Amino acid sequence: MKYLRKALAGAVLCALAISGPALAEPEKKDVTLGVGGKPALYYLPLTVTEAKGFFKEEGLNVTIQDFQGGSKSLQALMGGSVDVVTGAYEHTIRMQAKGQDLVAVIELGRFPGIVLGVRKDLADKVNSVADLKGLKIGVTAPGSSTHNIVNYALSKAGLSPRDVSIIGVGASSTAVAAMEKGEIDAISNIDPAISMVEKKVGLKVLVDTRSEKDTIDLFGAPSPAAVLYLKPEFAEKYPNTVQALVNAFYKGLQWMANASAEEVAAVVPESYYLGDREMYVQAVANSLPIYSRTGKITEEGMRGAAALLSFDESIDLNKIDLKKTFDSRFIDKVSK
Repeated sequence: MKYLRKALAGAVLCALAISGPALAEPEKKDVTLGVGGKPALYYLPLTVTEAKGFFKEEGLNVTIQDFQGGSKSLQALMGGSVDVVTGAYEHTIRMQAKGQDLVAVIELGRFPGIVLGVRKDLADKVNSVADLKGLKIGVTAPGSSTHNIVNYALSKAGLSPRDVSIIGVGASSTAVAAMEKGEIDAISNIDPAISMVEKKVGLKVLVDTRSEKDTIDLFGAPSPAAVLYLKPEFAEKYPNTVQALVNAFYKGLQWMANASAEEVAAVVPESYYLGDREMYVQAVANSLPIYSRTGKITEEGMRGAAALLSFDESIDLNKIDLKKTFDSRFIDKVSK
């Protein structure tokens, strides 16, 4: 059965490679893509798509610029130093509130996969999010999705973002080191960093969005996570290029849907293991359910993502047109 699944997956990828959308020549072959913390499993579809050669199959030369966190890659897009971003869907909502439209063109993560937890030595003192008051919390970067999860959880617990101290620690070994050295009391981050912290330091988990159930418990609905987003004018100027990007990422998602954790680990750089391959494989196994199967964001998912920003008084969600945050034209050509 396993080999039959792989054969079918190979047939799907082959069909995609010769389908109509893939035959259109990209207007812009050289694309610069921004990401905030590429080794994080939140962005695993990007690493897989790159490693499997799917960008090149679509006629693209993709240069990846890795930043400390999602907010930094967003800044790079707005500043014009990257063409597209693999980042959190919620940024499209936040930027629309600021009068600057961004659109997601494919969903990569069905739910965030972000974990908020406290060091094991503080477990007796911290029994809930409300007990985080006055503590130092490490996030990938201020303004990133890991930071937004903290703010949302604090608001649900009756606290304000001002009740804690936020420190940017990155999304890999730097985050683990910050916990080991006691520079932060709690952490909001993504695997494999979370799994490494659990192993090396011990972690009492307070919020976990690595499963659909826990995500719905937190937000009241599914909440799309990583997407490929860009400026609408880029899609209008280079539609074939955007289609090629979506085709490539969709191939990556389909490969992952039929891959084992061991097979995934075999295609990523060894540096992603954080010195512990066994731990990494287990982290991948825990995270495989978070990735999108269709590449499409549902209206329910849009509402779930909007709920994540409900703590932000600067955003009037009643004035946000969620339908403008997702351009489904490209994924509709390859995903049924």
